[in-house]
Amino acid sequence: MSMSGSTARPGEQLKLGAFFHPTGNHVASWLDETSQVDAGTNFRHYVELAQTAERGKFDLMFLADALAVRDGRSEALRRWPQYMAYFEPLTLLSAISTATSNLGLVATATTSYNEPYNVARKFASLDLISGGRAGWNIVTSSNQSEAYNFGREAHYEHDARYDRAVEFAEVVKGLWQSWEDDAFIRDRSTQMYYDPAKLHELNHKGEHFSVKGPLNVARSPQGQPVLFQAGSSEIGRELAARTAEAVFTPQHVITEARAFYADLKGRMAKFGRSPEHLKVMPGLNPIVGRTLAEAQEKHAHLQSLIHPDVGIEVLSYSLGKFDLRGYDVDGPLPDAVEQHGTNAGQTAFKQIIGWARNEKLTIRQLYQRFAGARGQRTVIGTAAMIADEMQAWFEAHAVDGFLIQPSTLPGGLNDFVDLVIPELQERGLFRSEYEGPTLRDQLGLPRPPDRPGR
Repeated sequence: MSMSGSTARPGEQLKLGAFFHPTGNHVASWLDETSQVDAGTNFRHYVELAQTAERGKFDLMFLADALAVRDGRSEALRRWPQYMAYFEPLTLLSAISTATSNLGLVATATTSYNEPYNVARKFASLDLISGGRAGWNIVTSSNQSEAYNFGREAHYEHDARYDRAVEFAEVVKGLWQSWEDDAFIRDRSTQMYYDPAKLHELNHKGEHFSVKGPLNVARSPQGQPVLFQAGSSEIGRELAARTAEAVFTPQHVITEARAFYADLKGRMAKFGRSPEHLKVMPGLNPIVGRTLAEAQEKHAHLQSLIHPDVGIEVLSYSLGKFDLRGYDVDGPLPDAVEQHGTNAGQTAFKQIIGWARNEKLTIRQLYQRFAGARGQRTVIGTAAMIADEMQAWFEAHAVDGFLIQPSTLPGGLNDFVDLVIPELQERGLFRSEYEGPTLRDQLGLPRPPDRPGR
């Protein structure tokens, strides 16, 4: 298929993922009468979302995950059902794969509380089941509750989590190369099922893992699932430059996004990688209206639904569980917060502190900005206005695409597919037909060779 792209990036087009929080990205989405209130346990809801994303020619859908019920104060949690009870993502994506044909299927699996062999096997299986559409989002857990579910009293410290993650990812990639592409002969006449010379043991012995291999799943259609990653810390950037093929990251300011983009791509050469083999896709929370006033009204309505208990809880969680109760919600963020966030997720922590200090936002203003979009950038406007923003960031080499996070589901996704996608297609910025059957085809990523060095 011929690609147009923009004059600033000829031959290139935006890559788009759809991030499905059960009822929507907005923290109060479940209170909006248009959202699917029982989304966390409604399989049909997810199938319809996936089919809508595929109709819109999205590259992929993405599911986050945690290995614990959300921890916190019950007076807030009872008003905030997101991620309290919901499907295990690989099970869900395996089922969705049978109801879709081109949409990439990407899920989070933490390196902190999994074994590389299990992760390699599950994602390789999803890749085979889906015909080459699987992706793994590599994360390290920062949620204390998860430690308690896996026999640990505390988390791995921030840098140790990443050291473990680097080795974990290398082991998984090695296991995905257990079988060569043509290992399976399946010849009844010679009674030869596979060629033993094309089966390889990994025999990995490292600081964190000892894994013999080989993997008991054949090589998948894309060679290996696509690797995603989300951290923006220094050590997170190194992991991304070394391993990731796409990066999800919160970016709010185009100049900072351009610097992040250049920094990340600039680190790849030392790992022998080409910059176009890593796609930078920040989160984007578009609120689309047929007029600007309609979009602003939608946003104001959602913001009005945030209960202060929930807003403070979301903010506290991202500030290393600093207890904000007792502080004036219309007053400033207390200075003591900054001494508190050592083992919090660093990206969100620094972002909130920056807003509080640079823009003098109150606690209420902070939770409205952060909780409303869960730390991602919100753009409110008509389809043309949202497309203008996306185009400006793309042409400035601040992004390769976006991870679209509709505020409410299914409504916010329908709005984006019906209004914004045609606008992007008309500008030549987004595909009108899928490039091929696999997620690598859509993202323009190479298929890794079946043996290193080939």
